[in-house]
Amino acid sequence: MSHSFRMSAGTVFGHALSRFRADLGIVALALVFLGAQAVLAHEFKVGDLEIEHPWSRATPAGAKVAGGYFTILNKGSAADRLLSISSDVSEKAELHQMGVKDGVMTMRPVDGGLEIPAGGKVALAPGGYHLMFIGLKRQPKQGEKFAATLTFEKAGTVSVEFAVEGMGEMGGMDDHAN
Repeated sequence: MSHSFRMSAGTVFGHALSRFRADLGIVALALVFLGAQAVLAHEFKVGDLEIEHPWSRATPAGAKVAGGYFTILNKGSAADRLLSISSDVSEKAELHQMGVKDGVMTMRPVDGGLEIPAGGKVALAPGGYHLMFIGLKRQPKQGEKFAATLTFEKAGTVSVEFAVEGMGEMGGMDDHAN
């Protein structure tokens, strides 16, 4: 039994064009996904330390403070300590810790810096250790970045960029918890 199958050149071209458009759509989607990953995942290095994905939240008009979050990995054999933070976005920046005592949430500055153990990591995240940018000079807006300088006891200083996310975002920090 033989079957005769015949397609016109226009039909063949139409199928090829449809396939090309589908492939182009897949490539475009992949580029968007990869671009989003590049925006979400950024890191900085100084000495044996890696600072992963510094981020902050957009602030409403009139806000005087903003939080800052990131994870610090110490790939060295000696502990180091985050001593200070500065940024052009605010008059000053402080390291704070949130906690719950007797059912009451508290927030207090951390005196003496924050130790990053040898071979360990410390996450600065909502609800725990975090930075406070105090006396904002401008409102951080979603999608932009702002610069800051972190100073460590042994590794020295490193300039980082904080990616500003939406007001309710968690910055992917669920994946970086201690």
